[in-house]
Formats: sequence, structure tokens, C-alpha cells
Amino acid sequence: MDIITIVGARPQFVKAATVSRAIQKYNTRHENSISEKIIHTGQHYDANMSDIFFNEMDIPRPSFTLGIGGGSHGSMTGRQLEKIEEILLEEKPDYVLVYGDTNSTLAGALAAKKIHIPVIHVESGLRSFNMQMPEEINRILTDQISNILFCPTETAVNNLMNEGFSDKNCHIYNVGDVMFDAAMYYSSKSIKPAPMNIKEDNFALATIHRAENTDNLDNLKNIVEALNEINKNIPVICPLHPRTRKILSKNKLATNFKILDPVGYFEMIWLLQKCSIVLTDSGGLQKEAYFFHKPCVTLREQTEWIELVEIKANKLAGSDYKMIVTHTDDLLKARINFQEKLYGSANAAEIIIDKIIG
Repeated sequence: MDIITIVGARPQFVKAATVSRAIQKYNTRHENSISEKIIHTGQHYDANMSDIFFNEMDIPRPSFTLGIGGGSHGSMTGRQLEKIEEILLEEKPDYVLVYGDTNSTLAGALAAKKIHIPVIHVESGLRSFNMQMPEEINRILTDQISNILFCPTETAVNNLMNEGFSDKNCHIYNVGDVMFDAAMYYSSKSIKPAPMNIKEDNFALATIHRAENTDNLDNLKNIVEALNEINKNIPVICPLHPRTRKILSKNKLATNFKILDPVGYFEMIWLLQKCSIVLTDSGGLQKEAYFFHKPCVTLREQTEWIELVEIKANKLAGSDYKMIVTHTDDLLKARINFQEKLYGSANAAEIIIDKIIG
């Protein structure tokens, strides 16, 4: 069986690595092996994706690197679709496997479907119900043309059922979350960021990167002021992209909390392991907080991970100063049950391979 995997950003490499390891494990046990080739669209250029990145994270190197990033959503998706189609026509794989909700995800799914190659979508069924998010459009359209849909949660399965997928000619499985697989696999390789001059067992980890927060000055001001207030009671550590730093500086938004340069995946896992609480507008970090038994305040108006809100491990605050401060205080005092297996048992990748093989 020949599979082409399509990824476009570093988090997708981390997800894809879990499935690649499951493929390698399967191949050691079975004569009819699975061949996998990876296309990296280059949607997000990452200077840190060097040989060290692939070696340390035990990630297969791409067979094809397209270098297509930047430009408008339409331009990027169109150029990716064209180049991916060329490769698929040459390689003729049995399946194309895509992850998540990037432009690369949609381009890969469209390219495959239009030349009648079955599409496998990992992280199917996630919904924010916010059509202003490009990711929401990508994930909905990718689900609609996928043949095998692997959902990370029961909520995701229910979303698909509510959209009429029970009447579609496709296969839907709740397999758990491949990011849980990854977090557990890499947890022993965590690295302390430098410099980290702060007590290692009592700090709040904050991240801000979504355009709805960084490009909206009112939202950003509210969040910064809330983090400054929280920092009076518990140290706040915030890895921050240089672009966001420039916005803070340009608008003279003073920060009393500790700002770090962007950190790698191993450093982020260390911060997650050691912190007391997470405040973030990241989708993935909300889950990873739960993986490492940490409460989370989400700096967005909605979340794809509604089950975390339902069990009160996550509270939505948006950019509301008072809600951010209050929810942080409440969650630091709360007793939360982190034992529910909301995202499977860290074996999602093996289940995925079993289902593909049939």
C-alpha cells in the first residue's frame, strides 16, 4: 500500500510523525508493508526545521519540498494544489493522508479527490462554528471530500453526524488524538528554555498569536493588562513572536511579565510540565494543557475542544480583562478531574493504521 502524506507546518510534522512511527512498527510485523512518502508544501517557513529538528524529533524527512508559502489564501492554496497534483499523477498512491485545517490540508485533499485518489483526514469533525476563521473553512471542506475520517473526540464525531455524514459514502472513526500520542512520546525529551530565571513549579504559561488578538489593539491591550495583573500573584511567562513584540513596542504597551523568544516543541513541553496554568489563544495548546493536567484559560470566544469546557478544565475568556483575571484565579483554586480519557489512550496512530489496513 502506498500513502502520500501532506503537511505544511511544524505542528503537522509532529502529528504526522506519530503515524509514521506506527507505519514503521506495522512494517516490522507484516510482510505486506506500507510505503509512505511525505510532501511538505512549505506553507509555514520554519528556519528551525533543520537536520537537528528531524533527528531529535525522530521525524521522517519529506520526499518532496514545495516551498509554497506566503501570499493570499487563494494564491497559496491554488499553487499548492497545482504542484501536489503533479506529484500525485506521477506517484499514483493508494491514499492521500492530510492533517488538521491548514491551506495545505485543503489543497492536498482537493488535488487527490479530483484525480480519484481516496482521502484520509486526521483530526476530522472539529468545529469552532466561526466561519471568519480560514481554518474552519479548510476543515469543513476537507471533511466533505474525505473517504476516511479519523476524529479525535466523540464531540467531533457528533459534529459530523449533525452535518449529515451518516448518509455519506465514507468511514468515520473516533480514534483519539495523535497529539496525545506525540505529547506522551516526547515528554521525556523536554528541555528547559534559556533563560528561565523563575521558580520552576509556580508560574502561568501564556501564548498570544492569533490575528484576532495581535492585530486588534483593543484586544491585545486587554490581554496584556490582564497578564500584568495576574503576574502580581503568580509569575507569567510568555513565549512571544517577534512580530507581536514589535506591535507591543510600537503601541507602547508595557509588559510586567516575562517574555521569552519563541520556543521549540521540547521547550514548550517543559513549560507545560512545570507550569500551574495555561492562558492561550492556541487550539493545540488547550489540549496539551489537559494532557499535562493543567487548567487552561482560552483567550478566544470559542473553542473546538468543547469537552474541556464541559468538564471545567478550560474556561473561555476571549479578550475580556475581567474574565481573564477571574477565570485564572478560579482555575488556580479549582480541583479538576484530569483522569477522563477525552483524547484516547495515546495509541491513536496505531488505531489509524489498523483501520486503514482494514
